[in-house]
Order: sequence, then C-alpha cells, then structure tokens
Amino acid sequence: MRIHCFGTTGYHPSPNRHTAAYYLPELSMMLDAGTGLFRLIECLQQEPNQSLDILLSHAHLDHTVGLTFLIDVMAVTSLKKVRVHGAIDKLNAVRDHLFNPLLFPVEPSFEFISLEGESGCKQIGDSQVHWFPLEHPGGSLGFIIEAAGKRLAYVSDTVSRVEAEYVSMIHGLDLLLHECYFADDQMEFAIRTGHSWTSEVENIIQTTKPRRALLIHINPLANQELIERMLLRVTKLSGTHVQIAEDGLILNF
Repeated sequence: MRIHCFGTTGYHPSPNRHTAAYYLPELSMMLDAGTGLFRLIECLQQEPNQSLDILLSHAHLDHTVGLTFLIDVMAVTSLKKVRVHGAIDKLNAVRDHLFNPLLFPVEPSFEFISLEGESGCKQIGDSQVHWFPLEHPGGSLGFIIEAAGKRLAYVSDTVSRVEAEYVSMIHGLDLLLHECYFADDQMEFAIRTGHSWTSEVENIIQTTKPRRALLIHINPLANQELIERMLLRVTKLSGTHVQIAEDGLILNF
C-alpha cells in the first residue's frame, strides 16, 4: 500500500509545502483536498484511474480549496467520477460557499455523500472507513481506513490530548498520520486554535504504538531547525518509526 504526500502543511502554503492532500492510489482515495491536490495530475497521468473518493476532515479552506482544482484534473487525466465524503454541514458549506458562482465559475460534477453522525463506519470502494469526532473549532473528523490487510488512521486538525476518546481507537495501526502543528512553547496558542503540539503528539504515539507514524499539518512558519528538533524528540522517545511528512514523499507501508 502506498500513500503520496501532495500537501503536508496547514493554514497556507509555504515555499516547500502545500496544504493537506494525501493520495492512496491502490484505494483510489484522497485524504482532504488542500492546495497540494494539483499534484494528482502527474500521478494520474502515470497511473490512470477513473474514479476518486475524497474524505474531508472538515471545511476549512486549507483542506477544501483543492476541490476547485479538480476541474483541471478531470480535463487532462482519466478521472471521470469524484465522490466527496464528509459531515453534512461541511459538505453544505463547500457547495454553498466554495462553489458559489461569485467565488468559482464552474459548478462541480462531484457526488457529495454525507457521513451520518459524529462517528460511524461504512464501506467505501474496497475500504472499510471509520470516522470519529476531533476537537477543533467548527468540528472535524478523523478517519481509520482498513483495506488490503492494512490499517491506517488520519488525524488532522485537533487538540492533541492523550486522554481524547479517539486515542483508544487507533491502536494496532500500520500507519498513523497525526497533526503536529506547534512546538511545546506554543501550547497555549495550539489549544486556543484547536491544534496539536509536539510533546502531546509524542505521548499519543507512545500510547498507541503504530508501526509507522507520519507527522503532518506542519506549521508553515516552522523553519528547518525547528522541524528537526521536533522530529528528534519524537523519534528518540517514541520507539516507533517516525518521520515528518514532506511534499513529494511516497511511503510504502
């Protein structure tokens, strides 16, 4: 199983990173649809696919603006059918506002599919997808995806509390993608804005013990020195193979 990291930062792009978009080609599935989604064009030109299921964690622009890029993707690749899955209020916000004619001139041909309730489970293609609530302004969803004998979790945009209910659900993972937006000296700001900080992400990794962990949704203002300090701390103490996601990374798990 492969995952392509198209966009690994949050809030806004930086010189080295676009916002959240992760592609699982074997499952024809995308996790969120930030500015990094444009990279799907090259991927589909190399490995054609006619359908795509997108799981939206929430409706903030750094996770949804790439939906508008799909018009181009569908024009120049084999992609013919797109299904966007998310909480009904988030899907309505995308349809009513992001694709408002005053903001975007083309009505999308996507199918919008509601994930009912704060938590649940359904079959999407060849994958069993579980969703669960996360602590974030306006509400957000995390996902557990089970397919082809693999189990991964996607936890973006949340206050990182080791006692959070979702932590008990993400044991026994082959791959954990978890937000790690702020360093510890900005913990108070992280809580106020609904984001994660390094030491508590470390605690979550130590508690759940995934085979591999990717730190995602990295602060776009973080310099390389800070990123390396974050990685050193989590790698040194967690006992899991941990790396910081970078745009262009293709991970086999």
